Amino acid sequence: MQVILRNDVDGLGKRGDIVDVADGHARNFLLPKGHALKATDGAIAQAAKMRRARDLRDASDRDAATTVASTLVPKVITIAAKAGAEGRLFGSVTSSDVVAAVHEQTGVELDRKVIEIDEQIKTTGQHTVTAALHPQVSFPITLEVVADA
Repeated sequence: MQVILRNDVDGLGKRGDIVDVADGHARNFLLPKGHALKATDGAIAQAAKMRRARDLRDASDRDAATTVASTLVPKVITIAAKAGAEGRLFGSVTSSDVVAAVHEQTGVELDRKVIEIDEQIKTTGQHTVTAALHPQVSFPITLEVVADA
């Protein structure tokens, strides 16, 4: 059965896609939950409009992410944390700390969920974390962790 997806469905497709699924999957899951509708001629035209709107929104999101990336990549963000005599922190630098420091120093607001810290930052010095604002736009943020005075 051909259906048009009304929402993004993992493993199946994105909103506005026309997909072939088993009749039982469509009747028992997709249609009753409102995730899809039957593909009729009128619905196919509506799906084309949904795809165009999705593509435009995706392009604008990608452009915004690229602008933020071009702002943050050349900067070094300084984070002050409590540290011992040998430069070991009394905790670790979290994604929330990174987001707060970025907002304070550049004015750019990020969500803590887009920050990817590979290994915990537990020492002073220079570290790099990755920010993934869009599936096609991820960039490094350079951090300088200094001992809090």
